[in-house]
Amino acid sequence: MMAGRGIPLEGTAGGPARHIPVLLAPVLEAVSPRDGGVYVDGTLGAGGYTSAILDAADCRVIAIDRDPVAIAAGRTLVDRYPGRLTIVEGRFSGLDAIARANDADEVDGITLDVGVSSMQLDEAARGFSFMQDGPLDMRMGNAGPSAADVVNAMPEGDLARLIFILGEEKKSRAVARAIGQARNEEEISTTGRLAEIVARAVGNRRDGKHPATRTFQALRIFVNGELSELAEGLAAAERILKAGGRLAVVSFHSLEDRIVKRFLNERSRVTHGSRHLPDMPVAAPTFRLIARHPVTATEEEVAANPRARSARLRGAERTDAPAREIDPAFLGVPKLPDLSGARPS
Repeated sequence: MMAGRGIPLEGTAGGPARHIPVLLAPVLEAVSPRDGGVYVDGTLGAGGYTSAILDAADCRVIAIDRDPVAIAAGRTLVDRYPGRLTIVEGRFSGLDAIARANDADEVDGITLDVGVSSMQLDEAARGFSFMQDGPLDMRMGNAGPSAADVVNAMPEGDLARLIFILGEEKKSRAVARAIGQARNEEEISTTGRLAEIVARAVGNRRDGKHPATRTFQALRIFVNGELSELAEGLAAAERILKAGGRLAVVSFHSLEDRIVKRFLNERSRVTHGSRHLPDMPVAAPTFRLIARHPVTATEEEVAANPRARSARLRGAERTDAPAREIDPAFLGVPKLPDLSGARPS
């Protein structure tokens, strides 16, 4: 579940960013920026979608990110688009409240690029990747327990369930058992150490991926509450989009894509009462699908940006029907162990 949000940002620390926004052209087509419109980029990252929207029309963008590093880097963009860009540190699950707090009672379009960004993956100190040794953190923001807190404090049974559900790791029990044995000897505090423990428990994978891939994915999703965040973000988008407003969501994993697909399919379904039953109130669809099937990256884009390989774009247009409550369980948000015993270090 890897995102590639970004474009080169002049003046940012460390030189130009090396990140490429995924599915940029189809995202712009889905959102269709227009002059005078107000748009929300719920996942600023390195500013790829935000910049493209602002370049496409004389419009305004409210860009949100929970990562303070992304917020700091994005300040350069504010100077590039004076009076047209507002950057807010926060979660996209509250994007409707954030938009209203920034003088937008309704918006014309919303983009969400779900998952971890390239900047986070590429910085060893953030602790997201097993490819570079660093502190075992994985938090997109600075709050709450880290991945180290979870692996060192969560009971083995809960840890196995978490890795099985969020990582879809068939050897989750063996992984949890290996983690339990290792932490009894010494606290697990680095990505390299955890990757070694998991690799021994899983062994070589037939698909050629690193054996720790699924476990790291599970921990990151759990630490950041990504699936519930996505469900709440979709509901927030429904509440703040005006009739005719567009929603574009890029996801990178089946767990995410399933939530987006179920939400949009359920919200766009036209239901009819039965002629054999008394008339019952039927909820009007709140979205119209832009396309029935997700957009995926071309071979050329994957060659230029391998992280685009698993990307899926789904888009929909808001109707004038009132927003409705969501059912996270129906959307596919699993019920997971809580963080009791795992406290921020």
